[in-house]
Parts: sequence; C-alpha cells; structure tokens
Amino acid sequence: MHSRSPLLNFWHSLHHVASHALITVIAVAIAFSLPKVASFILFDWWPKVLESSHRLLATEIAFTVLLVLVLNLIRLAWDYRARARISAIASLVYARESGDWLTRRVKDSQLKRASWKRDLAVKAVTGYGTFAADDGVLRQIIEDCYEIRVMLLDPYSRSAETYAAAHGDPQAALNDIRREVAASIATLRRLQGPGKTVTLKFYDDPPFWKLVFIGEHVWVRSCHGTRDSGKYPEYVFAMQPKKPTRGFFPAFYADFVNQWNDLRHPEYSFASDELIYRDAKGGEARRTPFRRAGNHDPERLNAQIILAAA
Repeated sequence: MHSRSPLLNFWHSLHHVASHALITVIAVAIAFSLPKVASFILFDWWPKVLESSHRLLATEIAFTVLLVLVLNLIRLAWDYRARARISAIASLVYARESGDWLTRRVKDSQLKRASWKRDLAVKAVTGYGTFAADDGVLRQIIEDCYEIRVMLLDPYSRSAETYAAAHGDPQAALNDIRREVAASIATLRRLQGPGKTVTLKFYDDPPFWKLVFIGEHVWVRSCHGTRDSGKYPEYVFAMQPKKPTRGFFPAFYADFVNQWNDLRHPEYSFASDELIYRDAKGGEARRTPFRRAGNHDPERLNAQIILAAA
C-alpha cells in the first residue's frame, strides 16, 4: 500500500507541534497563577472559613469531592493508557458497533481523511452497500481511485447457495445477491476508462470477512451467516510505517493478497461477461460463462437449507 503523502505528514507534524505548544501555554499559565491562588486561600478564604463552622464543613465536603474526582481521573487515565497500549499493539484506531447517524458521520469523516485514496481493494459479499448503492459509503471515493481491485462472492456458486440458505427466505436472498452483484458489476464497468485500472474477481468460499483497504487503513467487519451489516461490529486497523509487521493490518492485507492471487478465483471480463481462469504463469487457461443459469438446482438449494437448519 502507498505511504502518506508529504503534505499529510506536514499537517500531522504541525498538529502535534500545536498540541504541545497549547499544553505548554496552559502549564505556564497555571504555574504563574499559583502564587495568587495560594495568597487568596491563605489570607482571604481561610480566615473566613475559621470564623464559620458551616463554611468549614462545606470546604471539607468540597475538598473531599474534588479529591475523589481527581483520584478517579487518575485511575481512568491509567486504565485508558493500558487500553491505548493494547490498541497500539493491535493497530486498532477505531471501532463501532451501531449504525446510527453519529457513527456513520464518524466513518465518513475517517474515509475523507484517509491518507491515500488512489488505490482501493475490497473483499465483500456483493459490494452493493459498499460502492454500488447511491448511499454506499465508498460511492464518492471510488470515483477518484486509479486502481480498483474487488473480490465478490460468485452469485452462481454453491457457496452463494449455502450462504443464502442460512436466511429466512433462501430463494429471495439468493435473488437479492445476484441482483446486487449485477449492480456492482455495472458500477465497476462504468468506472473503466483511461488512467483507471478496474479488476474484478470472484471467490467460491463461504464469506466471513468484509475487507475494505484504503491507503494505510483497513475496515473489517464479519459477514458470516448474515446480510445485516449492523449485526457485527466494525473495526479499523492502520498500518504502522515504523513497524509495518505490527498489528492486524498486515495480517488482513496478506490474507487479501493470498486470496487475490489464488488461481481458483477467476477474473471477470467486462467485455464478454465471462470468468477467466489463469494458469500459474498468468496466462489464460479457460473461460466459462458468468451467468450460469443452468447451475441453479432447486433440490440442491433445499438440501443446503436443510444443512443450514441442522
């Protein structure tokens, strides 16, 4: 994957410098105000406290509450420091569980601030909700990408039938999968043009992970046994330039590359609507029709439904 641009590195460094400068200014202001605060407490406030038992009691209660708050803040800071260290080791930069408007806005903001949006790699079930739908999260970003690599579930494979069999209405789920894949193909076909490399491959394995790689970040969500994108949490992992083998980003990226280079997964031809299988040298070995309507066997689908329910 591409590294950060020099401009982004500059703004990132400037942000750190500004943060440290602000903290330094606040610390200096507190230090210079301490003599005045101490003078007020000793010569103005404390004599008044000694004259009134109620004021003394209120001061003791306020001091106790303040001390409890400070100690709790120290404990929370220590706990969050430990969690931050664990997240840093795993390269986890964000996680969300719900799909409300706030989390969607956070995700959109993260996508817009991605360090490098010229290449995109996606592994999904149909890709419809990712980049083909009008409200797809990558609908605008994919327009600016120069290299697009997409892996989708073969909608005419046995794995697609097995995946659909786990739903309430397997036949309707299978039809939806095929319709959404067709819409994703149409979107990718439209994106083809000078200066753009668009490659689509299909896999015939039970889908488990949805992966979206943009620059140095990967969005990960489980898609096992469900088409409800909000059922499982979504995680964002980042590559660490100084320690590129650290965390989960290299593991997910290596898995995607291995699946992409697997000779069992054919490449889709936008020109002929065929699946192209290649040999170990990269040459074309054979072609098969993509829309294999004859492969649909109701009895086999019923058998898959029985197995899924067992």
